[in-house]
Amino acid sequence: MSTTQQRAAVSFLAWAVSASGVLASCDLNSGQGEAVPFPGNQTVEPLRASSTHSPVEQLGKELFFDKRLSSPPGQSCADCHAPSVGWTGPVPGLNQHGAVYPGAVHQRFGNRKPPSSAYATQSPILHLEDGAFVGGSFWDGRATGLGLGSPAADQAQGPFLNPVEQNLPSPEALCELIATSSYATLFEQAWGIGALSCDPAAIVTTFELIALAIAAYEASAESDAFSSRYDAWVRGEAALTDQELEGLVLFEGKGRCAACHPAPLFTDFTYDNLGAPRNPDNPFYEMDRVLVDGKPINAQGKDWVDPGLGGFLADQDVIPEWTALAEQNWGKHKVPTLRNVDLRPGRGWTKAYLHNGVFKTLTDVVHFYNTRDVDPWPAPEVAANVNRDELGDLGLTRSEEEAIVAFLGTLSDGWGR
Repeated sequence: MSTTQQRAAVSFLAWAVSASGVLASCDLNSGQGEAVPFPGNQTVEPLRASSTHSPVEQLGKELFFDKRLSSPPGQSCADCHAPSVGWTGPVPGLNQHGAVYPGAVHQRFGNRKPPSSAYATQSPILHLEDGAFVGGSFWDGRATGLGLGSPAADQAQGPFLNPVEQNLPSPEALCELIATSSYATLFEQAWGIGALSCDPAAIVTTFELIALAIAAYEASAESDAFSSRYDAWVRGEAALTDQELEGLVLFEGKGRCAACHPAPLFTDFTYDNLGAPRNPDNPFYEMDRVLVDGKPINAQGKDWVDPGLGGFLADQDVIPEWTALAEQNWGKHKVPTLRNVDLRPGRGWTKAYLHNGVFKTLTDVVHFYNTRDVDPWPAPEVAANVNRDELGDLGLTRSEEEAIVAFLGTLSDGWGR
């Protein structure tokens, strides 16, 4: 495949991922990967798909679970996005505290908890809509999708080269690891003979193809499964309890949840400042003592305040007009999907919620939404731009809060499996 043909394929696949969310499948007999060692003595097993993937999707799956693609080896995408817990962080011991996951160099931490990678390909390219930003990927929207035509693909490039994540020195280093993998021939089956080129003249395109393959897997039915009990109920194939049905009515009405989390994706891909307090256990506050290339990861230490989308807008130079909008978006973070929000191996398995993982149960999250402005909660990390129209004083009773939590439990994929 020529460079021109590859770039055409990149453009088409980016469009397909963005437009449909699911790529067409074809038969492929390929291995399913290995168990991935994990911080906290956990392991992440690649899902065994019930249907076959296309070559591009299967390539993306191999990349997603490959623990060799870091320096030092040992960290894959699945380290922070495990299917068993809804494609987010799977280590209860980390979730119980700072909720931010260590990188391949375990002394290094980023600044936010891992968002779910499921349903992320449904997010459009970052854009303004009626004065509000919509789309993009990462909590702060910095993977805009303007590069590859798919925010999920833009996002997939980031962790490989981030020193607080997979810590590879260059796209060439990533390419060379893939070239020595057991699935190297799959790369050319997916993209054409000669597509896996680590030559400096071709590496930009190769890196794009790597990211687009991961996005294709993230868009597959294995990730975006739509297989929850709620989905079965919508199809008339399952029942919800009276409490869950009450929760659904509250979710769409008095609780105002659907204002930002509408079905069927349970997100509107916008950004919001919920008035969440700091997570004092966030290890990023200690990163003033950890150096990369002689500089602290977080020079501000405990004084650091998460600017969210506003910080990205202030620093970006992609669209100059956006810089002026930084102040009004300071402290806002991406509205996540609520699909799989309660998916975990057992009821005692701790997950972490919101961008900084400050809350550990859905009960606490819903109670915060309901009573933020009337109960003595800690102060918001960012006081500007707090949403006071759709949460803070909802007037829900405790039983109504419990009903909403019960409904959220119906959104976990894999029902009946």
